[in-house]
Amino acid sequence: MISQMTKYGFVMLNGQSEDFLHQLQELGVVDIARSRKPVDDKSSAMLEKTLKIRRAIGVLEALDYSKEADFQAIAAASKTTVIEGCKMQNTLAAVDRLNQIKAEHAAALKVLKGCAPWGEFSLDAIKELNAKGIELHFHCIAKKQYDPAWEQDWAVEVISEEDGNLYFVVAAPSDAEYSFPIAEIPAPKTSVKEAKEAIDALEKEAIQQKGRLLCLKEQHLDHMRGGLKRKTADLDRYLAGTEATSAADGYICTFEGFAPVEEDQRLQQAFDSMDILWFAEEAREEDNPPIKLKNNKFASLFECLTGMYGMPVYGEWDPTPVLAVFFLLFFAMCMGDAGYGLILIIYGILQDRKIVNIGMFDGLGKLIAVLGVATTIVGFFLGTAFGMDLSTMEWIPQQLRAMMLTGDIQVGGSAYALQMILALGIGVFHLCLAMTIKAVLYTQRFGFKENISTWGWLLLILGGIASAILGAMGVLPQNVLNAIIIGIAVVSGLAIFIFNTPGRNPLLNIGAGLWDSYNMATGILGDVLSYIRLYALGLAGGMLGGAFNNLGNMVLGDAPTWHWVPFVLILLFGHVLNLLMSCLGAFVHPLRLTFVEYFKNSGYEGKGRLYNALKK
Repeated sequence: MISQMTKYGFVMLNGQSEDFLHQLQELGVVDIARSRKPVDDKSSAMLEKTLKIRRAIGVLEALDYSKEADFQAIAAASKTTVIEGCKMQNTLAAVDRLNQIKAEHAAALKVLKGCAPWGEFSLDAIKELNAKGIELHFHCIAKKQYDPAWEQDWAVEVISEEDGNLYFVVAAPSDAEYSFPIAEIPAPKTSVKEAKEAIDALEKEAIQQKGRLLCLKEQHLDHMRGGLKRKTADLDRYLAGTEATSAADGYICTFEGFAPVEEDQRLQQAFDSMDILWFAEEAREEDNPPIKLKNNKFASLFECLTGMYGMPVYGEWDPTPVLAVFFLLFFAMCMGDAGYGLILIIYGILQDRKIVNIGMFDGLGKLIAVLGVATTIVGFFLGTAFGMDLSTMEWIPQQLRAMMLTGDIQVGGSAYALQMILALGIGVFHLCLAMTIKAVLYTQRFGFKENISTWGWLLLILGGIASAILGAMGVLPQNVLNAIIIGIAVVSGLAIFIFNTPGRNPLLNIGAGLWDSYNMATGILGDVLSYIRLYALGLAGGMLGGAFNNLGNMVLGDAPTWHWVPFVLILLFGHVLNLLMSCLGAFVHPLRLTFVEYFKNSGYEGKGRLYNALKK
């Protein structure tokens, strides 16, 4: 449900606004409408600094050198490091320098590789030869192309052989034209010793920088987190201050805010103690109050899904309780495997207790565990566990196997999968519930007169379904049933085609009714058929799991020996892959059925503003 809000107005001298906003942050429950983006140079600078601190914290939180070969040296360097100045700047500077070192190290390795074939030599000695009029020319050629006769005509010295190539130098007078038969290559820029020394220096500096980062993480990370909270609160307060409305030539300013009604007594006592003028009134839909959802422990797990689509407006309804029940059912049907449900329960508990901590699932451990419980229960009734058909398992009591929804059902003389009929039936109920909610809540918001057509469609669809069921069961005599059907058709027809917009030309109403009929007929059919995916995804996951089981059994054979190893590997790989794919499909498709089919037919808009109180 949506928490009721109180609208507050505040009037004060312009110089009091900063202290007032500080006091609101202390109270921590008043939402002052404010921009989520910078509004001037000062707020841009504040946001930039906040983002830098957040980036530095993210770097330190992800830091883990424990598996590196130089960890002991890094840990020793961290203990001797003294951090001076801004911790954020130290962190980002160390990260930038490490990136530079990485690039320089790669270049130094390339230099070492280039000079390694020439061995140890002295650049000074080469310069002395040049001073004496002798110049060294460096060459590399495939060994099979080397001509020993060159040594008779030239001063050739073979230095090394590497990868089938010969590296050699030719000494020639510097004042004469050099005409050796093959082209020379650039001379090495440094010796092997100097190249290795450069690499060692870079590696030592990298250890020092990593030690600096480790020191920042171990000794200053909590302080940086506190700083981030303070900077974020300062930015939030500044943006709230920009929303003030000036009056009386800038001598006074006004603010408008909202807070939950349960905070009224505490807030009003606090406002009375401030040197300001304030007033309060019940928030209305036209005030566009922020939305704070208030649900039980079960439904609150699914509020994140409501937020993905959009919060309700103040006069709307909170779809979370209905979304929670049906998303849970849809997810379980799409997974359709009791064994995978058990894995989700275990993982959800481990994630919730931080024993296993995957960042993208942070805070979702309880939700995953609940989805796992539903998957286990529904998967059992669908008769599948780890790709195995539970309805054929002799060790399961017959009474339990009889409860499984497997096999076909006769409909109109044709056989259809019971699970497919169940999926379509759930879809019809889901859509009927959506249309009922729309009729009731739209009438509550806009009045019955504006929603006559909505009630007409609801009567036609629900009345048609009820009449079909009563006719199939033979509960009512045919003449009575015919009279009911005619009555439903007449009343709904008048609502849809004649009175859909009271006061308008009836001919226009008829045209609008025909257009609505076309859209409704095509839309409802497509919406109902969309629910087949609940059956198709569960079936596909079960069949794929069964295929991996069969493949593993084929490899195992009748007299297994070492075949157990590939058997286990196939099952592990296959079921992990199938589990991941099933989880993805079981999340996306129920979300689609909720966001598209259900929200469309229930009239849910989701254009509300999330409650965001000004806090420290």
